Amino acid sequence: MPVLEPEISPEIAAQVRLGLIHATPVSIGPTQAALQQEIDDLCARRSSEHAGKPPGEIPGIQPARDLYRAFGIDPTKTRPSSESLLRRVIRKKPFPRIFNAVDLCNYFALRFLLSLGLYDADKIRGKVVFRPGKPGESFAGIRKNEVHVGGRPVLVDAQGPFGNPTSDSQRTSVTESTRSLWMVIFAPASFSKEQLAEHVHTSCEYMAKHLAPAGEAVKTEGVTIPR
Repeated sequence: MPVLEPEISPEIAAQVRLGLIHATPVSIGPTQAALQQEIDDLCARRSSEHAGKPPGEIPGIQPARDLYRAFGIDPTKTRPSSESLLRRVIRKKPFPRIFNAVDLCNYFALRFLLSLGLYDADKIRGKVVFRPGKPGESFAGIRKNEVHVGGRPVLVDAQGPFGNPTSDSQRTSVTESTRSLWMVIFAPASFSKEQLAEHVHTSCEYMAKHLAPAGEAVKTEGVTIPR
């Protein structure tokens, strides 16, 4: 079960580091009590740690902002999803509840404070490339209209763009029929390779713990690139 490793185009190779996780078989459904408790505990910690602080004074959000700036995106206008989630938690707004895999991905975003993408691996077609979007390129987002990616970093397979550090596509979205997950952790090139490898390890461990079908074990594999 080799993890899917996208080719990173030369235009952005010096700006990014990726953490990649593949998990299968997984069981998608309601979030169970053990994962719910992990989420509640993390929300309480983040809220306590950062209550009353302006975003600029929270050191953990800088890597995600740095990645956006590396691609010419103003992170104060288009916020990294991890920062938006952190702001929500600090303001004591409800943590978004979808189902176990998506809730776990949001848990990782809040824990790592990096942007993540979560995809149904069986819906990805052929070779994947992470490159700048071409003029006019877009994809249908989840619960969104078209996500325009011209000039912005985007994951592309044989059928076209399907995800970036801000949005995931409807085409490769995770549903209750998903059995194979591919998750991408997006980090700037300056991010510690050792720290990213630790995030990958944690992700594999938690997927195996919280997404296992009854009577089966989840097989996981994770890598960082560049290695």
